[in-house]
Amino acid sequence: MKHVYPISGMSCDSCRTHVEKALNSLDGVHATVDLAKAEAIIESDRHVSLTELENALLLQGGNYHIGQKPLPKFSPKISLAGAVYYCPMHCEGDKLYDKPGNCPVCGMDLVARPGQVDENQKTYQQLSRKLIIAVAFTFPIFLISMSEMIPGNPLFQWASMLTWNWIEMVLSLPVVFYATWMFFERTWTSLKTGNLNMFTLIGIGAGAAWLFSMVALIFPHWFPVQFQGHHGTVFVYFEASTVILTLVLLGQVLEARAHGKTNEAIRELVKLVPNEATLLRDGKEHIVPIDQIVIGDLIRVKPGEKIPVDGMLQAGSRASVDESMLSGEPIPVDKSEGDLVRAGSINGNSSFILQTQKVGAETLLAQIIELVHQASSSKAPIQKLADTISSYFVPLVLLSSVVTFLIWFFVADSNAFSFAFVNAIAVLIIACPCALGLATPMSVMVGVGKGAQHGILIKHAEALEQLAQIDVVLVDKTGTLTEGKPSIERLLVSDHAMEEKEIWQLIYSLNRLSEHPLAKASVHFAQELGINAYDVNDFEALLGKGVQGQIKGQNYVIGNQRLLTEMKINIPVSLFRQVAEAQKQGKTISYLANEQVAIAAMVISDRIKSSSSEAIAELQTAKIAVIMLTGDNQETADLVGKSLGLDAWKAQMLPAAKLDEIIRLQQEGNKVAMVGDGINDAPALTQADIGIAMGTGTDVAMESAEITLIKGDLRDIAKARKLSQQVLRNIKENLFFALAYNVIGIPIAAGLLYPYFGILLSPMLAALAMSFSSVSVISNALRLRRMKL
Repeated sequence: MKHVYPISGMSCDSCRTHVEKALNSLDGVHATVDLAKAEAIIESDRHVSLTELENALLLQGGNYHIGQKPLPKFSPKISLAGAVYYCPMHCEGDKLYDKPGNCPVCGMDLVARPGQVDENQKTYQQLSRKLIIAVAFTFPIFLISMSEMIPGNPLFQWASMLTWNWIEMVLSLPVVFYATWMFFERTWTSLKTGNLNMFTLIGIGAGAAWLFSMVALIFPHWFPVQFQGHHGTVFVYFEASTVILTLVLLGQVLEARAHGKTNEAIRELVKLVPNEATLLRDGKEHIVPIDQIVIGDLIRVKPGEKIPVDGMLQAGSRASVDESMLSGEPIPVDKSEGDLVRAGSINGNSSFILQTQKVGAETLLAQIIELVHQASSSKAPIQKLADTISSYFVPLVLLSSVVTFLIWFFVADSNAFSFAFVNAIAVLIIACPCALGLATPMSVMVGVGKGAQHGILIKHAEALEQLAQIDVVLVDKTGTLTEGKPSIERLLVSDHAMEEKEIWQLIYSLNRLSEHPLAKASVHFAQELGINAYDVNDFEALLGKGVQGQIKGQNYVIGNQRLLTEMKINIPVSLFRQVAEAQKQGKTISYLANEQVAIAAMVISDRIKSSSSEAIAELQTAKIAVIMLTGDNQETADLVGKSLGLDAWKAQMLPAAKLDEIIRLQQEGNKVAMVGDGINDAPALTQADIGIAMGTGTDVAMESAEITLIKGDLRDIAKARKLSQQVLRNIKENLFFALAYNVIGIPIAAGLLYPYFGILLSPMLAALAMSFSSVSVISNALRLRRMKL
């Protein structure tokens, strides 16, 4: 027996492995779990009940459920009020948490996903309060310590050196055990899990300095005489440990602030979700929360209001809608009966009624927010380089610190232990790899936000990296290169026919009463010409053929050639020749005729987008081959391919054929991007190295793709590729900054310059240099916000 069940509660590959192991623990059960589809395929030679499967999951632990519909990815209530957290170091992949706290692997503070304004702000405020406390107590410690350098130190006239050392110790307690205690917790977590990171160095370095000072203060007689100053006390490092910890805390505050800055675009998207809507029920208007709206409800949108759901304008409704939040275009879009409007767009000066089609997680705005959420907290493959460097770097730094201690201890003529200790601590502090950990995620977050501002939605950070490597772009025709809807290309007129304006008046008058898509195309064209309609009598729609009606006492028909043949209407030779030439090019023809003869013919086609030619030229200039795969006939494919100057094209391509073509190109070593907009493109979008969906297409295409071009403009591919290249370059710059500080700083901290110049790097200056490396990485990542696409 084989069954497929939905699984809820999984958020990372670790969860998938956990669930799969639990299900396979049952006798006679072979389970395969798919994380992307959130489902389990259960094969067994006996009947296994859902209860038995559910119990197996419960015994293994975790909040996983089988046979239940997963929770929606998004609802306005969840996004605005709740919070989801992730580890910025991605220790457990893309695993998410529903509560704030520390990562169980590395101890880092969990970060609220972008868009959760309150949570990000709360983290920043909490760290800021701790920083104020740390500075308030660290500054006097610093002054007391530095006062020794002042001739005739006035502090010693008030109290002895021993007393001031005790005051330093007391002042250090709030800094160590409250404001920065989280760093020591992270140190312990990293040692316990074996996942050594920047806090391993911070905790060991600052902790060793503080403990050394405590022992020196309480048990000074344990130290030889050479370690005692002229005041008879052993030199303490309370100021070094507190200043180090405070500077690191400052870096954390700057990072929290940077997280907020990179999410400005996402926060603006969240603000577009209105909290209430005007529901029409039983002929009355009711103001209700938007989470009470269901599909099929009628909603009234008043002038200036934000549209709360995705829906279709009802009979008699017209509106001018600002869709700049979706398309980036500032010009309002005119909407009429039957047109789709999107949640988050803004109504103009009219009031209209829409019928709800999508709510909550299903709206386009919700999908945009969710896509950016996923990408901002996802992990690019290049991050593996930083993680690998960190895994080797921290043990090497610890070894360098030990070697520094031993060399100074055995080489120094006097105060060897003090020299050895201080320099070993300086090595630990300056080598803190926090900048290394920030290098990739900061650039990815800013890059994803930048893309969202330009209508380029990136689902995974991996896609942002791979986009820079593509060398072949495959494109569907309909809805991708073309507009995906019928439009009037031109009007063919027979010899001695009436004036063209009058012809369009006849066409407009009849077709405006029809619901056929081809009729709507001619109506739209006539409206653009400013044509006025005649009154029509005895109108009749002829199914599959066309329409007929009486205008000014004469009968007219609009339809295909079969209709004219059945009604024995003559087609003039001059008109027939023009029509034959257009049909060779794959065009659709619709005739206008009176009772005796055809007057004119409309050439209808799926018009090529005005932006397609420019987009293809840009890609070809970048040495990227552009190939069209279409299910249309060969004549139409040839016409489109030649007019756009494509590198190649293939016609009559079914979904399976498109998939095979992508596999063939990949086997030849190409990096392939597939661009499509329909359900039939979904397999190809999934198979390609990068799937790119048109935002004007189907939801299935958007779900199957890694990148969505919300405006449906192919020129955005070039923009997305430029963004990808700039983000990768920014990441590499960040890695250079992070490693350069360490390569230069560690030898100086170890005392390399001391034999030649008498220069030693104090732990405080080492901490300052370490923090500056983090600030450099953050500042460099934020430069991406200013780049022009």
